[in-house]
Amino acid sequence: MIDRYSRPAMKEIWSDENKYAKWLEVELAVCEAWTNVGVIPPEDMKKLRSAKFNQSLMDEAFSRTHHDVTAFLYSVTSTLGDEGRWIHLGLTSSDVMDTALSLQLVGAADILLDDIQLLKDAIKSKAIQYKNCLMMGRTHGIHAEPTTFGLKLALWWDELRRQQERLMRAKETIEIGKISGAVGSHATVPPNVEEEVCAQLNLGVEPVSNQIIQRDRHAEFVTTLALIAASLEKFATEIRHLQRSEVREVEEPFGEGQTGSSAMPHKRNPELSERVCGLARLIRGHSVTALENVALWHERDISHSSAERLILPDSCLALDYILNLFTRVMVGLKVNTDRMNMNLHATKGVIFSQRLMLALIEKGMSRDTSYKIVQKAALFSWDEGKDFRDLINNESDILKYLSYADLDTLFDYSYYMQYVDDVFERAGISTAV
Repeated sequence: MIDRYSRPAMKEIWSDENKYAKWLEVELAVCEAWTNVGVIPPEDMKKLRSAKFNQSLMDEAFSRTHHDVTAFLYSVTSTLGDEGRWIHLGLTSSDVMDTALSLQLVGAADILLDDIQLLKDAIKSKAIQYKNCLMMGRTHGIHAEPTTFGLKLALWWDELRRQQERLMRAKETIEIGKISGAVGSHATVPPNVEEEVCAQLNLGVEPVSNQIIQRDRHAEFVTTLALIAASLEKFATEIRHLQRSEVREVEEPFGEGQTGSSAMPHKRNPELSERVCGLARLIRGHSVTALENVALWHERDISHSSAERLILPDSCLALDYILNLFTRVMVGLKVNTDRMNMNLHATKGVIFSQRLMLALIEKGMSRDTSYKIVQKAALFSWDEGKDFRDLINNESDILKYLSYADLDTLFDYSYYMQYVDDVFERAGISTAV
């Protein structure tokens, strides 16, 4: 991922320095386990604990070997004495690489979980603030019936809660180590050594492995990131629609001195939300690659390896970035309540058509008849720009069933807010001060 879309903490997780530090951590944990079962002499283990990785030595070795693990091992053992022979005892490359990768993914998941919580908090704050702020609800992009901006945001908050839970489960799935040797038979590394190593590293043990940790685990992790990104894209798309010039109900933060166009000075574009949408597509594409990495030849091949060097760090970096970016959008979001009210009245009352139809049905009119009568009046109102209530006041077929007092009750916006508190309570969004 390019620096423009990389935040420092996540970038550190996926740095080469951290990766090789994790490799060494795994190697030394294995040595500790071998020491505890009596294979490595304690005096050698004492020296091994000071083992260091040397990047220049690794680069030199890699130019000859074209194998990063053997080059890594050369860089470590070159700084040791005879005790260096114990490094990598009984292991295959994937024991080290996959177990270390799990440590990186767990670290990345922790950052992302914190990111989600920050975004949830920002959305919750706005949801409570605008809980009773009436706005037009839309289906197919067309005015439907009123809702509140708070309810819209409560829905986002609840969706993020599910995504947070999914990521916690995905973290548990990938929080696993594998120290079982070539093809996973444990012939060169007994299960008790693997169990001790994983315990040292705070990882679970892969119950059955071949030469690698199975990639369904990684696919679950990346598809979970793609799901989270999909939700962010959904939220950001809504912001983009609501910021359109014709709607203008919300607006992204726009800083002092910021420009929206090189040609048109008046422009204030929803470019932050657009960026969220663009990077969400990238993560979604990576999920397909992760799924294709599940099927490998026999006990392993490395067709997954090159792809993972890109998709795993990039998915984590991109999601970390857009979570932070959309939190910034929500914290600084400008909400134009006057415009919401204006749009609410823009269609001159036709949004009460369902209430009117249901009232006629309750008074004894057939559904088919009531639908046709109300639809005719609503479409005329819409096409001719006439006030819907005024038309109804002169509709004799309706006035046979409903009085003007009844119509006053029906044409009441507060009707659509009667269960807002119930929904917030059911979602677990406390509005207590």
